Parts: sequence; C-alpha cells; structure tokens
Amino acid sequence: MPLCFSQLNLEPNVMAAITTQFSGEVLVAGFTDSKILDTQRIEQVGKELLEAVSTAANQKMLLNFNGVTFMSSAMITKLVTLNKTCKAKGVKLKFCDVSANVMEVFKITKLNKLFDIQAGEEKAIASFDKKGWLG
Repeated sequence: MPLCFSQLNLEPNVMAAITTQFSGEVLVAGFTDSKILDTQRIEQVGKELLEAVSTAANQKMLLNFNGVTFMSSAMITKLVTLNKTCKAKGVKLKFCDVSANVMEVFKITKLNKLFDIQAGEEKAIASFDKKGWLG
C-alpha cells in the first residue's frame, strides 16, 4: 500500500529542501537547490537541518554544499543557528564542497573562522576522526 503525504508527515507539493544519508558514522546532509534565496524555502531548509541534528546518532554531521552557488543572508543566519544547535547538543558539524561564491560570503562575514570548512566530502568525513594536538 503506497504511503500518502500525511503518513510521511510531509506537506503536499513541498519538495524536501535537504537530503540526508549516513556515510559510516557521519550524517551527511546536502541541499536540493543550487540557489537558496526564497524566504519560504530558507525556512524549510532551516527546519529540516535542525530536525536532521537529532538523527546524527554518532554526534557527527557534515553539510555538503555541492551544487550550491548562491545563498541569501537569511540562509547564513540559519547556518549560524544550526552551528549553535549542534554545539549545544554535542554534535560536531563540518561543511564541505563550498563554492567560491559561498566561501567569499563566509570570508566577508568572518564565518569561515566559525565554521569547520573542509575541501571535499571524503576528506571532511576522515577529519572527524583526526585528533588535535592534545588528543
């Protein structure tokens, strides 16, 4: 028997704003849009990202920006909120595959210092297991 929208707890005609899958112990989330500009869509992305935090069973979450070319300042606010939520819940958050345009925005806002940004997904996943100077 096919599932209907109400059984999946989804609103009809609303496409998911993010994708999630596990790569080993790491929850990898990605975006379904290349440009994240629309206010309604940004709200949905923010909501889905916060919901995804609770599914990061091993306290490791990677946000893959592959394909994202533009984001509004409202979306950046959602990323800051996501970062705070992850810290509060003890979830390590990293970003990867950030385009030059998006990275420029992170640099201008100095958020490149706040976020742990890795080059590619494979290296980002491996970096969760690396120890720092003290351990």
